[in-house]
Amino acid sequence: MLQTIIEIPTPIIQAPMAGVTSPKFVAACAEAGILGSIGAGYLDGERTKSFIQEVKQLTKKPFAVNLFVQEEPRIDIDVLQKARMALQPFYDELGLSPVQSVMSKEVFEGQVQAVLDENVAICSFTFGIPSADIILRLKDNDVYVIGTATTLEEAKRVEQAGMHAVVLQGGEAGGHRGSFTEPMQLIDLYDLLQQVVGQISIPIIAAGGIVTKEAVEKALVMGAQAVQIGTALLVADECEISPLYKNAVLQSKAQQTTITRAFSGKPARGLANDFTERMKDAIVAPYPLQNDLTTTIRKESAKRGNAEYLSMWMGENSYLVKQTGSVKSIVEKLL
Repeated sequence: MLQTIIEIPTPIIQAPMAGVTSPKFVAACAEAGILGSIGAGYLDGERTKSFIQEVKQLTKKPFAVNLFVQEEPRIDIDVLQKARMALQPFYDELGLSPVQSVMSKEVFEGQVQAVLDENVAICSFTFGIPSADIILRLKDNDVYVIGTATTLEEAKRVEQAGMHAVVLQGGEAGGHRGSFTEPMQLIDLYDLLQQVVGQISIPIIAAGGIVTKEAVEKALVMGAQAVQIGTALLVADECEISPLYKNAVLQSKAQQTTITRAFSGKPARGLANDFTERMKDAIVAPYPLQNDLTTTIRKESAKRGNAEYLSMWMGENSYLVKQTGSVKSIVEKLL
């Protein structure tokens, strides 16, 4: 059983939300009996290492590190210029200078090395499948390796690559889509489970729209060995996002989320706002270049308490999130 292998008393994994997870939050999740996960997507190797060390100081329980499988974006100067022009009105409104230089630097190898150096027990991946060499190195060092899939085809490819388990991400999930095949598909989690259970032999972790006890039970009954939860934990006391973001989750209504590439260059689900609406048909740079271009817009908006230009990732069922309090109390409600 997956729970036994990754040494957690409950079949719940905290979603590795890059930019949201802090050492305190990850440790609190581990201490609450679920698998805490470091969202290391935006960190380099050095910062991944120090983040892991900080979590280790706060808990002796196992936790995971999640990495973005990085492709080298082709820098098309014309696309980059058009993406900058689409953002110009936002720079102007906030009194900011446009971001001039974007640098795509290779951080993936350093992150993998940090996982190995720090003897992390579990490593998961989003945006694709790492090379056979990296999977082998991790497995040779007794790291439990988890992939992410949004379709049956992707789940089969994760298994064929030799990974130990797969996170099945339904279309309802908040944050970045884990898709790595085209065209991107948004399949309801329970439909996806129905398609995949029995077609692969590795353990399945269900993710996407799971914010209630009933949803947890349904996913487990349908064949998932664990569930991965993000949105329901955003409002936990130990989650160190801004009160603005927490209130946005608690006050969200049905059908208020949208999938957008406008903030990072990769499709991600979050609260629809003025920025996502105005950027609907705009040209955006590929990830991570678009992420660099919008960094100052997001920082300044956060400083001003302006929710309209912020990326507030949350799942489609955010409107069902009502339970606040400690991570432990939220987990107890889900069980």
